[in-house]
Amino acid sequence: MKVDPTSASLVLLPDGRRLAYQEQGVPANRARYSMIFPHSFLSSRLAGIPGLKGELLQEFGVRLVTYDLPGFGQSDPHPDRNLESSALDMLHLSYALNVSDKFWVVGYSDGSKHAFAALNYIPDRLAGAIMVAPMVNPYEPRLNKEERRRIWGKWTVKKKLMYFLARKFPKLLPYYYRRSFLSGNHGQIEKWLSISVGKRDRAVIEGRVFEEFWQRNVEESVRQANPKPFVEEAVLQVSNWGFAISDLNLQNNKRKSKGILAWLKSLYRPSEKSLSGFLGPIHIWQGAEDNVVPPSMSEFVNRVVPDSMLHKLPYEGHFSYFYLCEECHRQIFTVVYGNPQGPLALKEDYLTAVEGDGEENTEAIFGGIAIDKDNMIDS
Repeated sequence: MKVDPTSASLVLLPDGRRLAYQEQGVPANRARYSMIFPHSFLSSRLAGIPGLKGELLQEFGVRLVTYDLPGFGQSDPHPDRNLESSALDMLHLSYALNVSDKFWVVGYSDGSKHAFAALNYIPDRLAGAIMVAPMVNPYEPRLNKEERRRIWGKWTVKKKLMYFLARKFPKLLPYYYRRSFLSGNHGQIEKWLSISVGKRDRAVIEGRVFEEFWQRNVEESVRQANPKPFVEEAVLQVSNWGFAISDLNLQNNKRKSKGILAWLKSLYRPSEKSLSGFLGPIHIWQGAEDNVVPPSMSEFVNRVVPDSMLHKLPYEGHFSYFYLCEECHRQIFTVVYGNPQGPLALKEDYLTAVEGDGEENTEAIFGGIAIDKDNMIDS
């Protein structure tokens, strides 16, 4: 396994750490929408939305920012990483890269825990969330018995063992990691992630384009050859997140009066309720044939966050919709952003003359006001 020369752009965080990032799409001053995307396990900033066309980003006026999680790729490790610090990294990155408006957070697979953390800890900075096959904590106590059965029933014995080790004996994980993706050799995604895939996913991962992408992405992910960040990711997935997904939208009673009179009034007029927390749109795409993140996980999120919008994909797997599918990417952008409007116009564009053929068009535009240059009088 080769390691390419360092090439990432870096931002300096308030605590002195460096965060490596990559930008795609329109520049900051032309971005109609900004997206920030924390990657999943055994991945890096290079993954982004695999196969996403630059023309599509231009068409919708989107700026996509991806970054290496602490200890991955070319980002410095965090000495005491948790999901709150993950959300704060996103916050500082957005300010450092001049994301002045609210941004959309993107979550894919087990990287979705960082998107959920952003929804919980920095809701005022978010315009919305785009989730594809979001993985929740498989030990989440709010999962009902049927959801839990469907989730665990989809996984291989080895996958279940890895979650058990992450929860109970995380010190054993480095031994496994050094014998697989930290060994310095290339390997198959199914073997290294302890997963099984369906027919549509297999058609994707066995393709040459995917293989080249996968190898380069893994090479960057393991650049530092340190098992610690991977152990941190695994442990974070199965530990107490510090918040509940069901608390992203909280209902609070507005009326807090007490006494017999208030009780009598409540019999005839129900108390008003308000929502707090993140109030923006949450879109979820989930393949029905996904064996990596079972559909019951997305259904659970939709159950405990009723305002979320679940888009079910009857014949798709874990990779087949999100990876290397231009039509799928366009569908996601259209659902979230509506009809494409292109990048924002530069401010200077509002202060330029509109020139036509010959002398026919003599209007100049100043701050949106049309002025006939032929009839201007010198004073």
